[in-house]
Amino acid sequence: MPMSALRSLLSIGAILLLGACTGVPEGVAPVGNFQIDRYLGKWYEIARLDHRFERGLSDVSAEYRLLPDGSIEVINRGYSAARGEWKEAVGRALPIGDQTVGSLKVSFFGPFYGGYHVAALDETGYRWSLVVGPSRDYLWILARERSLPPGVREQLVDTARRLGFATDELIWVTQDRPDA
Repeated sequence: MPMSALRSLLSIGAILLLGACTGVPEGVAPVGNFQIDRYLGKWYEIARLDHRFERGLSDVSAEYRLLPDGSIEVINRGYSAARGEWKEAVGRALPIGDQTVGSLKVSFFGPFYGGYHVAALDETGYRWSLVVGPSRDYLWILARERSLPPGVREQLVDTARRLGFATDELIWVTQDRPDA
């Protein structure tokens, strides 16, 4: 195989691989009528599936702020009791396709983006959301307050279960630090 053909094949493979990182899990549909300006601001993490970049953190929050170029600054923050300190990651998000659909791509590592898909949302008050990543390994329940009423929690867990997520593995995030 000529070197130029091999390079083209590798480039196509890399593009497909990076695109798969922003995809939506099969059977999950991001919400429509999404209004990013209402989604901006601070969200508290109520529950999540475990993953290495948040492992051991409590009092996790995410803040979304519109930047002049139209992108969204994402500031994720959580407390590590083991280290006795706050951990913070700053990233950038961009809409994927139609801006009225709750799908974003988020990057904390240069050109590498991951999918951020709002699968359920309190469309009246934007008080809670169910967010999924590019696969069923990523799930977050977020709220504007540090806790959710039990009925809303159950509703979101039921929705996630129906979508095929391992809800028995959810980590319920402690939100009790006054400096959060």
